[in-house]
Amino acid sequence: MSPQKRATIVASTVAIVLTIVKFTIGVTSGSVAVLASAIDSLLDTVISIFNFFAIKKSEERATDRFQYGKGKVQAIAAVIEGTIITISGLYIIYEAMRKGINGTETTLLNPAIMVMLFSIAVTFLLVEYLLRVAKKTNNIVIKSDALHYKTDLISNGVILLSLVLVYFTKWDIIDAIFGLGIGLYIIYSAYEIIEEGIFILLDHALDENIVKQIKEEIDKHPSVNSHHWLKSRTDGSTNFVEFHLVLEPEMTLLEAHRISDAIEERISKLDSKRVWIITPHYDPYDDEEMNNAIRDGKPVGEEK
Repeated sequence: MSPQKRATIVASTVAIVLTIVKFTIGVTSGSVAVLASAIDSLLDTVISIFNFFAIKKSEERATDRFQYGKGKVQAIAAVIEGTIITISGLYIIYEAMRKGINGTETTLLNPAIMVMLFSIAVTFLLVEYLLRVAKKTNNIVIKSDALHYKTDLISNGVILLSLVLVYFTKWDIIDAIFGLGIGLYIIYSAYEIIEEGIFILLDHALDENIVKQIKEEIDKHPSVNSHHWLKSRTDGSTNFVEFHLVLEPEMTLLEAHRISDAIEERISKLDSKRVWIITPHYDPYDDEEMNNAIRDGKPVGEEK
């Protein structure tokens, strides 16, 4: 079993335990903040289970029908996860406003405080584990999961603070105010997850720093006169790069291949955590202007 799939199983198990404990205390105590945290943990469970199947599907080999593999399933999962997180944040805001209007009393504060302390300790350990797996695999789904549980860790700390304040002040409105703030923060945190997933689905170019390094590796080879039409994208686990190499016209195809193999090897080392599919094209002269004209639908030789 891959480390990323194992991570989703661990996350799902932890989320199930936290959901049961938080729902029990949240419902009996009447704390909207604890109930909000329970709902968030329930969504964590669903998301982590969904992520397991998303990662499993993305790891399937390419087929005749899906010739580039199914890596983008991870991006779809990230968008769905971010959307679910946003919906949960909206529900938490609704519950907080309802409690603020109705003035519901918060009871069983001692058990609620103990539950949140337990939740913080367990979530902290889970976040550390997920961050290690994310760093090792550079998997977008695990990174999203780690970010999500990191958000939970912060919200759990805020909930604990609200319960302590209610305990000493007896002002139940504090619970509603903190619940509202948590809901807004959860929605804000979901934006980054959704954005990264959408960028991958739209074939967004690799990070500017990586692209710059790729260009440097190409230009560094002494047999390369120049290059153009460098394009890149990623599906979350595989990086795709293509470019045109301008080589000497009399160079043999075997020599050209040796040059591109050396360049591809150096590029692949820029991020060893991901698979690289690099497609070079060989030109005997720089035909960038001609290619740009064809791409833009202009007759060759037409002035810009």
